[in-house]
Amino acid sequence: MDSLRIEGGNRLDGEVRISGAKNSALPILAATLLADGVMHVGNLPHLHDITTMLELLGCMGVQVAINEDMSVETDCGNMNSCVAPYDLVRTMRASILVLGPLLAKHGEAEVSLPGGCAIGSRPVDLHIRGMEAMGAEVDVVDGYIKARAPGGRLKGAHIFFDTVTVTGTENVLMAAVLAQGTTTIENAAREPEVVDLANCLVAMGARIQGIGSDTLVIEGVDSLQGCHFDVLPDRIETGTYLVAAAVTGGRVKCKDTDPLLMEAVLHKLEEAGAKITTGKDWIELDMEGRRPQAVNVKTAPHPAFPTDMQAQFVVLNAIAEGTGTVIETIFENRFMHVNELMRMGADIHVEGNTAIITGKQGLTSAPVMATDLRASASLVIAALVAQGATDVNRIYHIDRGYECIEEKFQQLGANIKRVPGGSH
Repeated sequence: MDSLRIEGGNRLDGEVRISGAKNSALPILAATLLADGVMHVGNLPHLHDITTMLELLGCMGVQVAINEDMSVETDCGNMNSCVAPYDLVRTMRASILVLGPLLAKHGEAEVSLPGGCAIGSRPVDLHIRGMEAMGAEVDVVDGYIKARAPGGRLKGAHIFFDTVTVTGTENVLMAAVLAQGTTTIENAAREPEVVDLANCLVAMGARIQGIGSDTLVIEGVDSLQGCHFDVLPDRIETGTYLVAAAVTGGRVKCKDTDPLLMEAVLHKLEEAGAKITTGKDWIELDMEGRRPQAVNVKTAPHPAFPTDMQAQFVVLNAIAEGTGTVIETIFENRFMHVNELMRMGADIHVEGNTAIITGKQGLTSAPVMATDLRASASLVIAALVAQGATDVNRIYHIDRGYECIEEKFQQLGANIKRVPGGSH
């Protein structure tokens, strides 16, 4: 199992290119199942989850061609299966996203119940209820969701989500674009990645109103065409490098990103004392050598502060001047990084869904273990400011969401290297 060895103490300084967003790329790749003709998807991040999704499409008979620039062409003309098997789905929760497109296009789907990060309950029942509202008959048998649309086509419906669900919104949206009649989704997720998927579907010929709001109205069409679509930049990767710069007192310019996706995070970084300048597709953060000030953060669905940036801000507060609180309202099991940070000397007290963090001048190195994707990114940031060498173990979590993380940090002046280990 690979680990990252990080020698702390270097102030980050330089430029880094931001990759395409995994959380946008995965639903868009699932949406290629809806297209007649060739679909061309660009700006894909080079990540294990993307490879898994392409394998999943391939095992259903989709022709997949990967170009040198990590763009992908798909052709569903010779599809021969509507089954998403357990061995592929178990490694990645986003596999559930093929349920809606398969049902909408082929009138049937058999999708294994998913695996992925263990950060609390993320029930698939909202997905299933959405499909049933559109007339699908759904059974969960032997660990598989088996669904079919009587008569081969879903029907438009009025769907209200009692909790905001990103993948649930995406799945129902993809099912609705080919359904007969009009579908209304209320309390829809408004995340930029949901907006990106909707824009991609519109480029394929879908009719969707209310994009970016919490009410989506979809008028079903008979077919969708292939198109060219570039995935939006990864706002969480952007935020992670900006926080790393802030924590080390450094200066980092993130290129090929979008400041408009980052408002809640940039606001908190400015509150922490960072000087931030932006252009159309870049963000620069300069701490001018200062220690950050502690900030209070509360996660909530977009456009509020994203849960995927919570762990990084726990680290920022751990070395900041003053005391800050971080309140997690989305996932109930998302403070798993706290115990590892405390091993590095952080002063953190957790009460329910609130972490109270008193900043220290510095942290000390210790062997730590990644528990989920964003928690592991936070441990890397902590190691950048810790005295001595820190080994971050079980980094396959990081590789699921960050493209070339050690190379990018090396470009910024971090002393970081991958230490190869056995298989996981």
